[in-house]
Amino acid sequence: MNTLFSPFTYKSLSLKNRVVMPPMCQYSVTKMDGTPNDWHYTHYVSRAIGGTGLIIVEMTNVEPDGRISNHCLGLWSEEQVAAYKRIVDGIHDNGAKAAIQIAHAGRKAEDAATPVAPSAIRFNENYNEPRALTTEEVKEMVEKFRTSAKLAVQAGFDAIELHGAHGYLIHQFHSSYTNKRDDEYGELSRFGVEVIKAVKSEMPEDMPLIMRISATEFVEDGYELKDGIELAKQYKNAGVDIFHVSAGGEGKIASSRNPGSHEGYMVPFARTFKEELNDTPIIAVGRLEDAGLANAIVGNNDADLVAVGRGMLRDPYWAINAANAINQDIEVPEQYTRGFAIRK
Repeated sequence: MNTLFSPFTYKSLSLKNRVVMPPMCQYSVTKMDGTPNDWHYTHYVSRAIGGTGLIIVEMTNVEPDGRISNHCLGLWSEEQVAAYKRIVDGIHDNGAKAAIQIAHAGRKAEDAATPVAPSAIRFNENYNEPRALTTEEVKEMVEKFRTSAKLAVQAGFDAIELHGAHGYLIHQFHSSYTNKRDDEYGELSRFGVEVIKAVKSEMPEDMPLIMRISATEFVEDGYELKDGIELAKQYKNAGVDIFHVSAGGEGKIASSRNPGSHEGYMVPFARTFKEELNDTPIIAVGRLEDAGLANAIVGNNDADLVAVGRGMLRDPYWAINAANAINQDIEVPEQYTRGFAIRK
């Protein structure tokens, strides 16, 4: 039986445990150029010191106006690569593996004067109205994702994640709620499939591609879990290796579709993805910071890996403390062993 602290290997990605730090935006770029700084280095490397198996760098965008805010990360220029490589090297030096989430905010780009989207539909009254991308601009956007992936490989990341969830651009294209196009990209999965194939073409053959996907939508008349599964099957066929299963983010939650916010509230989505996608590794999310719950998710085969977001914001050493709490072995930095019952 696997546990939260048993090793995990898929293709070239070999993890010492199944604890994942998911992408959590820091809004901490100071020079507005999308390049990470000392805050980002300390933030990510401290979680590697804290025992996390896989660290996924926050939503990193393919163009300046694709960022949620001007304080968000971006990866569109070779001049940015060295700063990311420094973070990757620090993560590796402390025993963890590094991935990066590549994305575009689309209509949720808060600081863009005129955001872009599949269709000219405003997110809500607090956001600028987007303009619809032309067919040629959509094809150019695919190439921007390709460029970011190429640069991520140069920086030394162990895996790449595409953000296809939470109402950002890929999600906007594969949802009939936000995609009202009448060209070829009105086919809901087409943009996502083209991005996947472009990104895979820049990755080493044995490097895993992860996709974070909204398994279902919480808006009235949004797509349902069966639709999310069908999208995932198309994306898997296009080249996705691992699914990071979340939900929602596309608009106001309808009272009839409110999932609540209790611990583990998204685990059923992960479990269904695992059942329907056969041998595809699944990352579960959604208030999983209780060590016993996280361990049970892996032990019960609901998912292969567990992402701990807000809990890890509160505690950089969440993984060590979780192992300690459930009496599982984990390597503790020599400098910290006096603070824990666990020993190397």
